[in-house]
Amino acid sequence: MVTWLKGAVDASAKQHASSVLNAINDPVILVCAENKIVYSNMAAEQFFLTSRRALLGERLNDYVPVTSPLLALLEQVRNGDAPVNEYRLDISSPRLGDDRIVDAYVSPAGEGAKDLVIVFRSQSMAAKFDEQMSHRGAARSVTTLAAMLGHEIKNPLSGIRGAAQLLETVVGDEDRALTQLIREETDRIVSLVDKMEVFSDERPIDRQTVNIHVVLDRVRRIAESGFGENVHFADDFDPSLPDVLGNRDQLIQVFLNLVKNAVEATKGVERPTVTLTTAYRPGIRLYVPGANERIALPLEFCVIDNGPGVSPELKPFMFDPFITSKTNGTGLGLALVAKVIGDHGGVIECHSQPGKTIFRVLMPVAKLEKPVSPTSGIVEKNHHIDEVTP
Repeated sequence: MVTWLKGAVDASAKQHASSVLNAINDPVILVCAENKIVYSNMAAEQFFLTSRRALLGERLNDYVPVTSPLLALLEQVRNGDAPVNEYRLDISSPRLGDDRIVDAYVSPAGEGAKDLVIVFRSQSMAAKFDEQMSHRGAARSVTTLAAMLGHEIKNPLSGIRGAAQLLETVVGDEDRALTQLIREETDRIVSLVDKMEVFSDERPIDRQTVNIHVVLDRVRRIAESGFGENVHFADDFDPSLPDVLGNRDQLIQVFLNLVKNAVEATKGVERPTVTLTTAYRPGIRLYVPGANERIALPLEFCVIDNGPGVSPELKPFMFDPFITSKTNGTGLGLALVAKVIGDHGGVIECHSQPGKTIFRVLMPVAKLEKPVSPTSGIVEKNHHIDEVTP
């Protein structure tokens, strides 16, 4: 499995080599000609979600589908007897989970050898956010569109509604239903314009220290007594979590939207369950334009449901305005959630697979002496993100 210098094959040298491989954060495995795993470093345990002892002797074919591009890549390297780098390789499977996009380096273990060394590099959090931001152009357009609609459409709509209201007093019963329809549809358009105007609101947020558990408890009570009365709610809170700096009412609205979506996603599930979690996970820091220091986002708040998951076609665009899978939806809910979270200096992402969808919100800790500068709801491309380990 390892090439050793002549005369240097001793226990201490092997231990040193093993320590070097285990110190690498990227998963490293060695597979034989039958694609059985004969070596793995410690990082491979987390990557394959199993222990190294259990990994040894397992075949890669048991972890990925037979049609997986990873298996085709292995054969390509064996046939060409030369190392290959493959970027953005999709190895998603029921065993490894959904949305497993990796870069892979595959090399023969020796000249003419059928044993292969495979190094995986998971798509970074920065890359995931950057991918989401590639579809955020529509959100920028909405800001301008909303400002225009507010001035150019609402005033004529008021005139139309007023005229319909006057007509209602003079028309007969058979025509009164039509005037009522005009008023109701006018009110619906005004309501939609009001929702869009939120995107053009650039006023500073009125912030204070907020205990997120108070917010989530409030949201849970609202859901249990209303739209989520037939859903089982669970929670897993870290009671020692520090406060966030934000607007309590806006945060309630954000998580109310996420919980409502989660409840609707569980419709038709035998045991519908929505779980709220909080945790302190130092893992992401980012540079914000105009700031002189990186902002840490260690506070993690999750809304998890056991619904069928987000469709692959919708997932890349789910935070864009007017994108929805609901028959009567406007597609502004998640776009507004992303904006509010961004205004609070945080980010939001989604991981989804059948039976488990997670909306994860990452936010900074409250610092009264230096409020967090607002960012976009999903990290912008000109934000530099560092991933850090605890």
